[in-house]
Amino acid sequence: MDIETQVHTFITFVIPIFALAFILYIVRALKGPTIPDIVLAIDAMTYDLAAFLALLAIYFESPILIPCAIVLALWVYALDVYVAKYLSAKEMGE
Repeated sequence: MDIETQVHTFITFVIPIFALAFILYIVRALKGPTIPDIVLAIDAMTYDLAAFLALLAIYFESPILIPCAIVLALWVYALDVYVAKYLSAKEMGE
């Protein structure tokens, strides 16, 4: 069994785990009792989506998906900074 077959088998077993994680994140985002819970669920979902895109790039041997995953992760990081600044200013009463 060569390494390519092992990698494809591993990714095939990991895909249902990602699907379950996405479902749990969606439930937390919809039922989140507070705004930080919702933000955290959306952050985790998008970072997992970036990792999932990287796995798909390996699985399909398509290098174009890697920059997409990097751009998505950077965009989510910028959104995290913006939301954190907004929430901290809201708590201070500004």
